[in-house]
Amino acid sequence: MVEVLEIKSDAATEAWQPLFNGRDFDGWEHVGKGRFVIEDECLKTEGGMGLLWFTPQKFGNCTIRIVYKTSEQQSNSGVFVRIAEKPVDEWFAVHHGHEVQICDTEKDYHATGAVYSFAAPTSAPMNPAGLWNTMEIVLNESRITVSLNGTRTTEFESEQSVPKREHWYEPQEGWRPNAGYVGLQNHGDGDTVYFKEVSVKKSR
Repeated sequence: MVEVLEIKSDAATEAWQPLFNGRDFDGWEHVGKGRFVIEDECLKTEGGMGLLWFTPQKFGNCTIRIVYKTSEQQSNSGVFVRIAEKPVDEWFAVHHGHEVQICDTEKDYHATGAVYSFAAPTSAPMNPAGLWNTMEIVLNESRITVSLNGTRTTEFESEQSVPKREHWYEPQEGWRPNAGYVGLQNHGDGDTVYFKEVSVKKSR
């Protein structure tokens, strides 16, 4: 049975739980093309499109902290949350989870900080390529709140109306669970993104 990390916390559960240990892929599996490699204690995307996902547990109400940097402004990646079940291929998370986008050259619903295709960011506080960014994703029941470098960028409620799907690569509408797996995307050749921290903290 898959463990679900759930809501309540107290002083003993305030600490961040690292999901990536900086040394190996313990707890992680990859599906799809391309791969992740470990370089200088960071996860580095290579090729794609693929998905690296954390296998031991699903996450319910919590905050997910991602520290990342892009190699170029157009570098593309994403953080997947609420992946409903074990992903069988690189597209499962797109249609059965939510992606918080990383791509500084995209606009609106596809921009960095967006809940991809569903909710656009209201600000763009990302650092330039080559500098580290801290993204925090708060999961609270059916709500997703995204902050980047200390500035709140995006609010998404699963019941809100979303734009009509226009492209084949955009996610299908439909139910997503309030608790699911977490994953990182390797998008394609030339889209190099580094992740040096992937951590989770239970909600208060």
